[in-house]
Amino acid sequence: MKALDELTFDNRFARLGDAFSTHVLPEPLDAPRLVVASEAAMALLDLDPAVAQTPVFAELFGGHKLWAEAEPRAMVYSGHQFGGYTPQLGDGRGLLLGEVYNEAGEHWDLHLKGAGMTPYSRMGDGRAVLRSSIREFLASEALHALGIPSSRALCVIGSDTPVWREKQERGAMVLRMAHSHIRFGHFEYFYYTKKPEQQALLAEHVLNLHYPECREQPEPYLAMFREIVERNAELIAKWQAYGFCHGVMNTDNMSILGITFDFGPFAFLDDFDAHFICNHSDHEGRYSFSNQVPIGQWNLSALAQALTPFISVDALKEALGLYLPLYQANYLDLMRRRLGLTTAEDDDQHLVERLLKLMQNSGVDYTLFFRRLGDESAALAVTRLRDDFVDLAGFDAWAEQYKARVARDGDYGEEQRRARMHAVNPLYILRNYLAQNAIAAAESGDYSEVRRLHEVLSKPFEEQAGMEQYAQRPPDWGKHLEISCSS
Repeated sequence: MKALDELTFDNRFARLGDAFSTHVLPEPLDAPRLVVASEAAMALLDLDPAVAQTPVFAELFGGHKLWAEAEPRAMVYSGHQFGGYTPQLGDGRGLLLGEVYNEAGEHWDLHLKGAGMTPYSRMGDGRAVLRSSIREFLASEALHALGIPSSRALCVIGSDTPVWREKQERGAMVLRMAHSHIRFGHFEYFYYTKKPEQQALLAEHVLNLHYPECREQPEPYLAMFREIVERNAELIAKWQAYGFCHGVMNTDNMSILGITFDFGPFAFLDDFDAHFICNHSDHEGRYSFSNQVPIGQWNLSALAQALTPFISVDALKEALGLYLPLYQANYLDLMRRRLGLTTAEDDDQHLVERLLKLMQNSGVDYTLFFRRLGDESAALAVTRLRDDFVDLAGFDAWAEQYKARVARDGDYGEEQRRARMHAVNPLYILRNYLAQNAIAAAESGDYSEVRRLHEVLSKPFEEQAGMEQYAQRPPDWGKHLEISCSS
């Protein structure tokens, strides 16, 4: 394991030059202190977990110190925000400190969010507050634990720095990690500003570093775009299957690697609601839960437009046509597994759709339903779950179809069924009210609940002794929390 001063940097994005980013130093936080750290994320850098407890750890990730090899850069990009194009965005409060490679040869961006003003801050102060930093940290690590591709979070550093939002809050920084922070909006920026040389350099950078296998194809750029389509179809299928709402699916928040990142007003479903809007600022419901599927395709279309200098329009359209079938196949496969099915039948999609409609009309807890469905045999499980539904006749009809479907799937034994279903159906998810409880404690100086919640969410499928309170339906107030883009 390594100490902090033993990290090895290779700042590949910084070497693209000033057309792609601007050198900016972090603005230090007052009295930086560790709120929470992820040992799993630290392991990706081969870091000894003990270094998180040292003063230099908080100083490095609170903006006070830098490695000599670090090259902090604020990236420039543009993007479609709520459907409208914004010509220039960029890292308004974040800095790519540098790229570190580990002993396995993997490169990881170290991206410090809340690091102060940059040329792209527009009217902002470049800061992040403690509540949003905690939410991003918890979400990054929780999604990863669920098997959903995501950026990672190394730590949150709190401070005494005052930051004004709707009220005065405390500033914080979150160190997030990914193999790349390049977004759809990077390609849009150089396309719409008519900078073909820089756009070609960016395309080569992404192709060579992140999709090298596509070099072997007759049309490498087309192969790369197809891979991006496939990754996003799979990503959004996982969001939908596990009830995750991103909240701000602007093209500048879409990763070129097909991972979840740029967490803002996200939420996991409590009661199933296909029309759920997690972003209080999304007045039209553009990024509602059910709209994530078509918006994913819309965003890929925006990326396709920016790639027209490299790929023919007909080829791009053909590749885009793969998105919906790939999404549907991935989603149905995930939902079959969540229902405990190991084989495929033509009517499975209707079985899922009928269940979700019943859940919608009865306000059934999305996560706990699937978990309890695997607690015992199908016959006993549906009998116990029946009382959660208002339309008893409708549920009874579905239950009969489900039991018959399970019987056709094969007799694997109750213990094997439970193990198989519990391996894909989490007991613990990051519910908004759990995050809010942890945030409230942290804002009063108590970080123990953030750390405990992080630990619970790192093993979402395993029943953990003494943690029953994290596997309950939320109180009524917890279902009506308003989460906005303010951070």
